[in-house]
Amino acid sequence: MSRNIAIAGVTGVVGQEFLRLIEERNFKFDSLKMLASSRSAGKKIAFMGEEYTIEELTENSFKGVDVALFSAGGSQSKKFADAVVQSGAVMIDNSSAFRMDPAAPLVVPEVNPEAIKANKGIIANPNCSTIIALVPVWPLHKQNSVKRMVISTYQAASGAGIAAMNELKKQSADILEGREPVCEALPYQAAFNVFCHDSKIGENGYNEEEMKMVNETRKIFDDSQIAITCTCVRVPVMRAHSESINLEFEKPADPAWVREVLEDSPGVIVIDDRDKNRFPMPAIDADGKDDIYVGRIRQDESIPDGRGINLWVCGDQIRKGAALNAVQIAEAMDF
Repeated sequence: MSRNIAIAGVTGVVGQEFLRLIEERNFKFDSLKMLASSRSAGKKIAFMGEEYTIEELTENSFKGVDVALFSAGGSQSKKFADAVVQSGAVMIDNSSAFRMDPAAPLVVPEVNPEAIKANKGIIANPNCSTIIALVPVWPLHKQNSVKRMVISTYQAASGAGIAAMNELKKQSADILEGREPVCEALPYQAAFNVFCHDSKIGENGYNEEEMKMVNETRKIFDDSQIAITCTCVRVPVMRAHSESINLEFEKPADPAWVREVLEDSPGVIVIDDRDKNRFPMPAIDADGKDDIYVGRIRQDESIPDGRGINLWVCGDQIRKGAALNAVQIAEAMDF
């Protein structure tokens, strides 16, 4: 099966990852448009043995396009959504612009692939932290309903883009050489430091990243009653997020059952060696990988009747947390 595809925001971190994944996964296409801002228009990109010219992203960019992979920012997604839909293409959008739109399916292919067919021209890619959490939680939830989730995230600089990644590198070098670190891409010192996720704090005291995880999980699970609370922080890791996940199930659950389920679940790799104290690490295991790594599988002894489980997970924010999830959605579409 082949199709005509466009990548909006091709020069960004996720846009470049789209290209790598298309080649790695042998994603068949008849034509490819590389779209970006006017600043990048006219530049050349070598890809799969051919040279492509970047075109300026405009309302006229989508004629003849079947799938438009968007990672150009929420304002651009909103600006060009009508043009994409009216052209007959499907927008798979990596921003938060349409995630909570009732008309736009919010999809993690390992969780709710059936929602893809319900699209009216727009499919939303969930937040990276939501994806990383739900890939391992969903197969457990299917067999034993999760009633409550308590999540703490440890989010890499990659979540704030290439400028933040470069800033972490520079700050690290500056501090080690005795220079004062400069903060531009992120509001606070990223190197050798941890701070509250750099999204707006709401009236309830939660930042936007935390509320995204709450609201998106409920939509993806189609369960408005599931109880979720989150704490999201930025840590001095270059790429790949980590999460501590506490689950309270409807019925008793033990670590052996959790391992058995997860070892047979798509997109999940279990690293849980207690004897060697070896569990998932973002830089060692998840960086550049497609799967979500799970370990520290243990009983939460504070929850009665054996209904509580703790997990530690790591996943590459740029791959499964963004580009890969979108490409998987495109792969699952009917044309």
